[in-house]
Amino acid sequence: MVRQIIHIDSEQCIGCGLCVSACQEGAIALVDGKAVLLREDYCDGLGNCLPLCPSGAITFETRDVAAFTHERGEETPRFSCPGTETKSRETGNDTERGNTAPSSQLRQWPVQLTLVAPNAPFLEHSDLLIAADCAAFAHGSFHQTFMKGRVTLIGCPKLDNTDYSKKLAQIIADHTISSITVARMEVPCCGGLDHAVKRAIAQSGKVVPLAVVTITSEGDIIP
Repeated sequence: MVRQIIHIDSEQCIGCGLCVSACQEGAIALVDGKAVLLREDYCDGLGNCLPLCPSGAITFETRDVAAFTHERGEETPRFSCPGTETKSRETGNDTERGNTAPSSQLRQWPVQLTLVAPNAPFLEHSDLLIAADCAAFAHGSFHQTFMKGRVTLIGCPKLDNTDYSKKLAQIIADHTISSITVARMEVPCCGGLDHAVKRAIAQSGKVVPLAVVTITSEGDIIP
C-alpha cells in the first residue's frame, strides 16, 4: 500500500541513537554506527523520531510499502528500547509501600510528549495534564496538586523544537479525553505549550474542557 514512512540518510546520520529511543514501534536500530529502518511495517509514519534527529538525516517519503503492523504479538525487535515501552503504572499508598515520602502519582510511561504513542491505551477516557517539564521542579506539591488522577505528558516548547499540536490533535481526535489541564511556567517561551493545546483542540473538532495554570519560578501558582 502507498503510505507515509520515514527515510534515513545514512550519510547524514551521526549515530547518536536518539531516533532509536524515540521510535515507539521498535522500527529503528543502530547498525554499524548508523540508524537503520529495520522493518517498514513497524514504522507508523508519524515521525516521532524526526524532530529529535540533530543532523537532519530523517525525512518523510510516500511510497508503496507494507501496511503498518499494529499488533506485533510475541515478535519484538531485538533493538527496541525498553525505556520507551508503553505501559501503565499503579499509584500506591505510601504506608503500604513502607515509604515516608509521598508516592509518585505518575500513572503511565513514557511521560515525554514526543515519545508517547498517539494510540497508547492509557489515553482513552483520561484527564490529561500537559505540563512544562520545569513545572514539577518549581512547584513542591506538583504530584498531589496536578498529577493525581491524570495522565501526565511533559514537554518544553523551546527545547523540543517541534509542533506539539499535530500529535495532540490526533490524540484528542482518536480518544475520549475527559479534560485537559495545562501547567506552564510564567516565562514567555512556555506560552507555546498552551497555544499548542488550544490549536490541537480546534484541529480535532472536539469540545474538551481546558484549564491553564501558570506557575512562577518561585513555585507559586498565579491566581
